[in-house]
Amino acid sequence: MIAGGTESMSMVPMSGNKPSFNPAIFEKDENLFLKAELPGMSQKEIELQVENGVLTLRGEKKRETDVQGENVHRAERYFGAFVRTFELPTTVDTNKISASYKDGVLEVILPKAEVAKAKRISIQA
Repeated sequence: MIAGGTESMSMVPMSGNKPSFNPAIFEKDENLFLKAELPGMSQKEIELQVENGVLTLRGEKKRETDVQGENVHRAERYFGAFVRTFELPTTVDTNKISASYKDGVLEVILPKAEVAKAKRISIQA
């Protein structure tokens, strides 16, 4: 990602519509991580795709059918389809991206490419 004229290890959201979550993106050791809380959703309702350096997260949170209109006193929960896209840094090895979903939390592991990893250079006398 180009930010302020320099390459950055952060992922910047490119687009999205009324997300029901705010992803956490952080770097640790040899990987970048994206974590998104998606409570009430099943793994089958979530789609994750990478293409041309862009990670796309989409899904649809279904409205609960046991609560009907006039019985609702307050409704501040988001229901419906969402799409979030993130431009990946060129230092991410897109062929090694993996994801897991447990207890309503999606975790995406974005390994750094070998060229992005720090290497010790020996100095010859």
